[in-house]
Amino acid sequence: MGLTSWESRYQLPNALQTSVCDWPELESPESARPRAGAENLHALLEDAAQAVPPPQVEPSSQPSSHGDAAPAEPAVQVGRGQRKARALLGDIAPEEPSERGGEVADPDSALQEVASEASEPLRFDCQVCCLDGRWLLLMAQPQPLDAVGQRLLLNILRAAGVQVEQSPSFESLRWPLEEGLPVHQPRAEARQGLKAFVAGRRRRGWEPERLLIFGDDEALQTVVDVDDNGHSQTLEMPVWQGPGLLELLSGSGAKRALWPHAVEWRRQWLGEVGQGD
Repeated sequence: MGLTSWESRYQLPNALQTSVCDWPELESPESARPRAGAENLHALLEDAAQAVPPPQVEPSSQPSSHGDAAPAEPAVQVGRGQRKARALLGDIAPEEPSERGGEVADPDSALQEVASEASEPLRFDCQVCCLDGRWLLLMAQPQPLDAVGQRLLLNILRAAGVQVEQSPSFESLRWPLEEGLPVHQPRAEARQGLKAFVAGRRRRGWEPERLLIFGDDEALQTVVDVDDNGHSQTLEMPVWQGPGLLELLSGSGAKRALWPHAVEWRRQWLGEVGQGD
């Protein structure tokens, strides 16, 4: 209680011993002792239910224009307190009534809404590289380039006048990166994935200024999003698109159709034309 205890340090000559006072401990009744854990919470629930009487509606001779009278506010507050206590006990508390219509929300309908919003992801597989950090190449094929494909690509670049200092090194890009994840906007999420892939290679010296696409893939075209002026809306750069390497290997017609476009590559590589050409 904050009182300092005093006791004698020395005994006077011929003085009697100081008597010691014993304070009896008052034992509290069993009902007054605090309960612990779930027992105390259940007691609170029972006390709250007994303390609050049910709401009574006073009889009225005239009907109310707003319908039945609303329950008193203290009863609502006690009900919320009971839900919180049951939640602490691990019980399942009833759902709060909706403020708009007073109806209880159906959890099954909420799950159906989320399932209806989810969509299938946009899927594509391609091989990606960046020529000397300047030109981005996308090969619309799931398998990596073999030795024949690598040799054909280098021959096409040399014939077009594109002299690279480093041999192209391709990486595989598959979307989605992980299966089973929820998808709500397939096109937007796939475009963000492609942009993030290219941006993540900037530490390797990638600063692409032009995009070359070999092969035809509908999903990849949707992700790249080429407008009428031949620019990618996703990567914000000029785009050229032609036949795939397998098609170029199979016949000479595809090669002849490629040369008129490849002639401009030398001028673009040397910077003799603008970025918009």
